[in-house]
Amino acid sequence: MPYLIPDNDLDRFIEEDMPYGDLTTSLLGIGDEEGTISFTSREKTVACCTEEAGKVLGKCGAKVSFALPSGTAVGAGTLLLQAAGSAAALHAGWKVALNLLEYASGIATRTATIVEKARAMNPDIAVVTTRKSFPGTRKIAMKAIMAGGAMPHRLGLSESILVFRQHTVFLGGIEPFLETISSLKKRAPEHKIIVEADTYDDALLIAKSGVDVVQVDKMPVPELAALVAEIRRTSPGTAISAAGGINVDNAAAYSSTGIDIIVLSSVYFGKPSDISAVINHKQKP
Repeated sequence: MPYLIPDNDLDRFIEEDMPYGDLTTSLLGIGDEEGTISFTSREKTVACCTEEAGKVLGKCGAKVSFALPSGTAVGAGTLLLQAAGSAAALHAGWKVALNLLEYASGIATRTATIVEKARAMNPDIAVVTTRKSFPGTRKIAMKAIMAGGAMPHRLGLSESILVFRQHTVFLGGIEPFLETISSLKKRAPEHKIIVEADTYDDALLIAKSGVDVVQVDKMPVPELAALVAEIRRTSPGTAISAAGGINVDNAAAYSSTGIDIIVLSSVYFGKPSDISAVINHKQKP
C-alpha cells in the first residue's frame, strides 16, 4: 500500500472546511443523532485515499467499520468506505473525505490506465510522474500515482539531479556542461544524473557523455524510435526517458519505441472519480 498522508495535513483539510464549526447541523439541532455514511463507486475506478478519508472521519468523531485498501481496482457499485457516528461527526468529515476519495481515485485510475497501455507494448517500461501537481496537493498526488502503478519522477529539487537547458545556458551551453559529467558523478556518487535533450543530435551527445539517463522532450514517435535505436547502438549503458505531452492516447505508441521510462504529468489533470456518499439516520431502538 502507498504511504499514508500525515495527520497534520488531514487536520489542515478539516480546518479549512470547518474553521468555526458546522452552522447548518448546529442550527438544525441534529448533531447528537446517530447515523452511518457509505462511500460507493459509481464507475470503474482505482480506489485511493480510503485510509485518509477514514482517518478524517475518525478525527471528526466517527468510527470506520469498512475500508478497501488504496490501489484496489473496483467496478461500479462497490463499497469503498463506511463509518458510523453522530450526525455532527458525519457531516464534519463528509465532504473532506469525499473530495480526497474522488480526486485521488481519479488520478489513480488515469495512472493505472496509462500503465496498462504502456506495459502492453513493453512490460519492463517504468511510468513516472513529474512534480507538476497543483501546489499543496503533491502528497495526495504521489499516493495516487503509486496506487495506480506508477512512481514519482522526482519529488522536488532537493533529491534528484535533472539538468535542463535552463541550467546549461549558465554554463556556456550543452557541450561545455557535458565535459563536467565525470566530475559531477564524483561529487554525487549516490545519485543518477539525468540530462534533458532538446534535439536529436543533443540526445546523442548527452548519451555518449556518460550520463545515466537522457531525457527527450516532446519528440515525435517516429523520430524517437530512430533515436532509441541509435543510442542502443552507440551508448548501450544509457537509459532513455521520454517526456512532454504523453497521455492515455499516445502512451502505448511512446512505449513501443523501446524507451526505458515514460515521464508524464497528464494524470494529474482530469475528471475526479464518481463516488457517492450516502448518510443514513440510525433510528434509536
